[in-house]
Amino acid sequence: MPRDFLKGAKDEYDVVVIGSGLAGLTSANILGRAGHRVLLLEQHYKLGGLATWFLRPGSHTFDISLHGFPHGMIKSCRRYWNRDISDRIVQLKNIRFDNPQFSLTTTFDREDFSRLLVERFDQDPETVKSFFDTARGMNFYDDQTTTTGELFERFFPGRNDIVRLLMEPITYANGSTLEDPAITYGIVFSNFMSKGVYIYEGGTDDLIKRMKKELESNGVDIRINCPVDQIITRGGRVSAVRVGDRTIRCRAVVSNANLRTTILKMIGEEKLDADYVQRTNAVRLNNSSTQVYMALKEGETIEESSGDLFFTSTAKEFKTESLLSRDITSRTFSFYYPRTRPWKTKERYAVVSSTNANWSDWNDLNEEDYEASKKDLVETTIEALERYIPGVRGKIEHAEAATPRTFQHYTLHERGASFGTKFEGLGVSRDLPNQVGGMYHAGSVGIIMSGWLGAINYGVIVSNEVDQLLTSESSPV
Repeated sequence: MPRDFLKGAKDEYDVVVIGSGLAGLTSANILGRAGHRVLLLEQHYKLGGLATWFLRPGSHTFDISLHGFPHGMIKSCRRYWNRDISDRIVQLKNIRFDNPQFSLTTTFDREDFSRLLVERFDQDPETVKSFFDTARGMNFYDDQTTTTGELFERFFPGRNDIVRLLMEPITYANGSTLEDPAITYGIVFSNFMSKGVYIYEGGTDDLIKRMKKELESNGVDIRINCPVDQIITRGGRVSAVRVGDRTIRCRAVVSNANLRTTILKMIGEEKLDADYVQRTNAVRLNNSSTQVYMALKEGETIEESSGDLFFTSTAKEFKTESLLSRDITSRTFSFYYPRTRPWKTKERYAVVSSTNANWSDWNDLNEEDYEASKKDLVETTIEALERYIPGVRGKIEHAEAATPRTFQHYTLHERGASFGTKFEGLGVSRDLPNQVGGMYHAGSVGIIMSGWLGAINYGVIVSNEVDQLLTSESSPV
């Protein structure tokens, strides 16, 4: 008899949170801390969404994806989680670039980037300052007609090498392109430029363990292997969710699932205004990615001079479309040293290669071609890594690849979208409560609200709105 993962769950909660990505986890934690009855439903057998991990024989642990984030993550985790988590966030100080246009190492903050732009790229200091100040001053409500490409042309006309330096890491971080609105680049870039790139020291397995402990201490009822089939509405507002043969009543829902899936499948077009449905159908999904996970044999090491994050490319010039090409020319290598998981008894080194990718390049392959393509991806990635770490092939004990199809399978994100939707998705996401009372969405949307910090902060915004709704409805008139 299959296990009942909802055994003991109540028939009614104040809030149901669908999905345990960082936005969902944060929303659940804040609402639980505020005293609301919260049920967190995750369709996978692990929490975390893309902020998760997997194990392989030989004491190998892999984080799923590239996950550097800005300094602001420390403040958000301290305030909305706890100091136990925020104190484990540390800076990566060895960020490397190597491509036909330049090769350099940086601490990836404003001071060092300003120095590089003046000394290495021969730019006027005032122009550099003006560029950083402009990016810093951008906000959600600014002009959306100016593209990121136009922003670069304004400050650094004809300098594709500078565009590469400033743009490539952000494209990897949230899927931005030169054709997207400039604010989608500027807001994210200026966040990183405040004080550099940070990671959680301990790995996602340790992070999610501590988050789960905090959730439980705040009374959140956590259930895994519980996919939501339908969000039930009555009289224009949320009334329940259906999970298998269970119908669980609630006063509000926060969906951390893909935006289009939430609206078009879980709620249903027939319950929404035609214009809103049209806007939802027009929302473009962002790109997906491929990963190659490589674990070294016990006793084998990698020199820390190899870097923490290493942006490599063989393309002569920077083009965002080339980052998505099936003919891979650009890879970002994340190096995992023993200090990444200092609590492990066995020292382990690993390297994860990340490349942005198109769903269409992988979806139409038959199984034989698909497996062959994954094998080729692993082989060509190791060859690329050999350029920088000679002999690394002989040190590798285990290597495997993940593709857009992998991400769709485990996350249920439509087309394996790693960064949710394009910018127009943000307005659709924010307008959802106006369509269905008590219905909210928080996740990777609009490029701005993507990445670890964006996801957490969107969870904060939405949970505050839900709290206001529930509190106002509970207060006597």
